[in-house]
Amino acid sequence: MTVDAPDLRHRFAALTTAHVADACLRAGVPVRCAPAAVRPVLPGERLAGRVTPARHVGSVDIFLEAIDRASPGDVLVVDNGGRTDESCVGDLMVLEAQAAGLAGVVVWGLHRDTADIRAVGLPVFSLGAISTGPQRLDARSPGALASAEVGQWAVDGRDVVLGDDDGVLFVPAERAGELFDLAESIRDTERRQADLIRAGVPLRAQVGFGAYLARRAEDPSLTFREHLRSVGGAIEE
Repeated sequence: MTVDAPDLRHRFAALTTAHVADACLRAGVPVRCAPAAVRPVLPGERLAGRVTPARHVGSVDIFLEAIDRASPGDVLVVDNGGRTDESCVGDLMVLEAQAAGLAGVVVWGLHRDTADIRAVGLPVFSLGAISTGPQRLDARSPGALASAEVGQWAVDGRDVVLGDDDGVLFVPAERAGELFDLAESIRDTERRQADLIRAGVPLRAQVGFGAYLARRAEDPSLTFREHLRSVGGAIEE
C-alpha cells in the first residue's frame, strides 16, 4: 500500500530511519541505505518523499528539468557518482527545489554554498562540501531522468526516500504503508523496553537472557534470535 506525500511526512515524523530499516528486515525487503558518509547539511534535518532522480553530467539544466517534472513533496535525488572532486548542487538549486514544493535534496556527491543552503531551510543530504563546481560537460545518458544510483543502489520514481541524522534510506513506495506499520510497532516495543529499563527492569530480564545462556550451554548452535522467537520476546537494536 502506498502513502501520499502528506501522510508519508506525517507518519515518518514519529519514526526514524532505524525503525524503518528494522521493518525492512522483518518484512524481507532489501535494506537500501545510502553510504554512511551521506549526511544532512544541517544536523537534525529530516526528509521524506517520492524519489525524483537526476544524473548529473556537469550542467544544472538536468536538475531544472527534473524539478520541472517533479510533484510537490518529491525529493530530488542527484547522482554524481559519489565524486569528491566537485560540487554539483548549490544554494540556487536548493532554492529552486524549495520554490517548486519539493521536500528536500539528496546528493550522491558534494554540495557547496553551505551557509546559504542552511539559511534556505530545505533538507539537503550529501557527502560533504567543496568550493569548486564542475569543470566538465559529459554526454547525457538516455536514462538521466529515469533513475539514479546512490552507492550500490539504483532508485527511481517507484521509491520513497527517508532521511534523518542516521542517514538516508530508500524503500519501495508500494510497500511504504506496510513498512511504516511495522516500524511503528518496532518503535512502540523499543519505548516499552526503555520505560522498563528506567523502572528498574533490565533488558536482560525482559528477554530472559539467563535462560538463553543456559540453553546455549546445552546447545552452542542456538542463536539469540532463535531464543527470542521461542519465548515470544522481541528486542530492537
